[in-house]
Amino acid sequence: MPRTTRHLTLANGLQLNLRHAPHLKRSAAALRIHAGSHDAPARWPGLAHFLEHLLFLGTARFPLEDGLMRHVQRLGGEVNASTAERHTDFFCEVPPGALDGALLRLCDMLAAPLLDLERQRRERDVIHAEFIAWSRDPQAQRRFALLQAVSPRHPLSGFQAGNRYSLPLQAAAFQQALQAYHQRFYQAGQITLSLAGPQSLAELEQLGRRHVALFAPGSRQPRGAPGPLLDGPLRLRAGSAPHGDLLFAHEALPVGALQALDLLLSLLRDSRPGGWLAELRRRGWLQACSSQPLYAHAGQLLWHIQLHLTPSACANQAQALLHGWLGFIRQQDPQRLNSAFGQRQRHCAQAASALQLARRDSAGQPLQELDRQGLEALDALLDDLPRGDLGSWHLPAGEPLLTKPAAPHAPLPAGLVIDSSLPACRQFAALYLRWQIGSPLRQHFQVIAERALGTLRERAEQAAVHLAFTAAGEYWQLQISGPPDAVIRASGEALQRLGHPDPEDWYARAEERPAAMPIRALLEALPGALQASEATPQPACSLDQALLDGLWQQARRQGLAIGFDEARHGTLGAALHGIMGQAHTLHSEPYPAERRWLSVGTPGEQAALLLFCPLPPELQATGRLLGHLLQGPVYQRLRVELQLGYAVFSGFRQIAGYGGLLFGVQSPHTGHGELLDHLLTLLGEGVRLDPLARQQLAEQFDEPAMSNAEVADWIWQTWLAGEEPALPRLRGAILEVGQQHLDALLHQVIDARHGWLCLANQATAPDRWPWVRAS
Repeated sequence: MPRTTRHLTLANGLQLNLRHAPHLKRSAAALRIHAGSHDAPARWPGLAHFLEHLLFLGTARFPLEDGLMRHVQRLGGEVNASTAERHTDFFCEVPPGALDGALLRLCDMLAAPLLDLERQRRERDVIHAEFIAWSRDPQAQRRFALLQAVSPRHPLSGFQAGNRYSLPLQAAAFQQALQAYHQRFYQAGQITLSLAGPQSLAELEQLGRRHVALFAPGSRQPRGAPGPLLDGPLRLRAGSAPHGDLLFAHEALPVGALQALDLLLSLLRDSRPGGWLAELRRRGWLQACSSQPLYAHAGQLLWHIQLHLTPSACANQAQALLHGWLGFIRQQDPQRLNSAFGQRQRHCAQAASALQLARRDSAGQPLQELDRQGLEALDALLDDLPRGDLGSWHLPAGEPLLTKPAAPHAPLPAGLVIDSSLPACRQFAALYLRWQIGSPLRQHFQVIAERALGTLRERAEQAAVHLAFTAAGEYWQLQISGPPDAVIRASGEALQRLGHPDPEDWYARAEERPAAMPIRALLEALPGALQASEATPQPACSLDQALLDGLWQQARRQGLAIGFDEARHGTLGAALHGIMGQAHTLHSEPYPAERRWLSVGTPGEQAALLLFCPLPPELQATGRLLGHLLQGPVYQRLRVELQLGYAVFSGFRQIAGYGGLLFGVQSPHTGHGELLDHLLTLLGEGVRLDPLARQQLAEQFDEPAMSNAEVADWIWQTWLAGEEPALPRLRGAILEVGQQHLDALLHQVIDARHGWLCLANQATAPDRWPWVRAS
């Protein structure tokens, strides 16, 4: 069997990881600098994060308008970066033929940045806006509070975000520290570069060797041992009911501890009978649970379990049960645990994107079972955890989602559309089911439905299956995507749970979710706003199976299956046997041609604004090109020049069957009316047709160039809009767009000829136009 990976140490000191995966449709680069916020001088908190931002602002060779960010966005790819305590990551995913240009820009911007003072001034304002948003984000503050539980001598307990006051640009000592940090850590010996794609290992190696020559040679810099995580018990503040935080800190674990924790958390998250979560649910105590590592470096490990318990739960007993379960796990055969873990990891690797694979390789956590070091680390980790009375625990059987569906066959249900745009050889399938439910009782049953799917969603995630249940207006939607056989298995179980929830699901309460940042809250509200319907709030009532059966009998449904070969139609039909609701066509209604203003309550003082301009189907090819050409100018004007805020985005989007232009911005210092004026002023300046950009956009809508999930979502949104999906037709329509079409559409957008939907965290709309208050 030919090798699919290669690991090299180059002459300049750089670590190069290569992964050949012929089934991938895109290629990715993930570059890790082995230095982060804790490696910067303590005198200048946020310096490492500040430098990460500065690196995207262009170089002498590639100015901002042709830098990595714009280059990848023009290709329809993905690009981002992040700064952690002990590493900084830069990553991108592009079509395979574009990896050369993207990798050149990535290496050039890290090796030869322009750090002039004017760029620093502009970017510091962005960092400060991020800091303000972070300081008001409940989730970020919750994490910051958790880190205060460790020893004050450890840098984890300190401030690392950076703001206007911690980054004194005029101080010569600060500028020297910035230059010294870049020189010390942005050299080859501090870098791991991982490339993944359908190219051969030889092609990937040639690309990597050529471009990493831009980095100065060097060696891994010695770093002093961090202070102790603990100098006594963890100082964890008691969580307010019904929340609970469980924090675990370890010192001096062997190499491989983070991978070992990955295995342990996969066991903990398994909610099938026999485990800790199942026992909490059986007792009616558990609403939700999440777990994740918070920090790992030099043998130190900090990880967290967040519990959302019901009012009747006993938090102390829940923790005692966890200790008993950990003791049970300690007694199990590690080879058996590792074998099951490896099966899930390999399954996930087959379904992972190029970017996911490259990032895992760059972090030293490939999707595979634990090696010898990992097993030794697992042993040490389990030894360092509390253990209690064992109780009656057992390991669940093999995950059904990882096995082929049972043999029974049945006809496909009426109304289910089978789309063949995604070839079965992609080994990716998607099932979309949408119900229109007129009864106001749906508001009560929605909580039960979400609860009923909770454990299945958790299991699906570990089996590389995406399962999402959403409710907007009168519509419920179930989406399941991933490997075809796993999707069939998950769909049958999901329908069973939705139609006949388990007894404990009937007592579900709406989960208290952390307040999202304002711009995120608006994005979450957008699908519902587009499908809004008048509904009379219903008083609390006694819910039972008979009421639920009646609700499903009245529901109208629409379904779409993508990526299933004919051999699987019978097993898919068996899984969907008895599907609820009556088959019906549920196309999106034309959006009203008026300016509608919807106020969405969000915490915080920052102004957030979303403007969605829906377009009729015949104008959406022009709208896609217009959005493509506006993306750079909108970001340049609002984010770079005007410094309105760091959350600035624009582009063409398809949402709930509506296609249109979407503009978003969140600002700490500019009001909603002024934000809208800035945006419309920019639109009024017009756009110039770029034939190369038009060609690049058209090429993005070729099935082999799109991710499988993108193809499936485009097909579903096109069906919802009442159109027949045809990628060749869309590509041709984009190539026919001329300057006169762009000019005409831009004027129609400015005049709200096809309607506006404006979502804002402000109740009163600006006075400039007549607005309709959206319901």
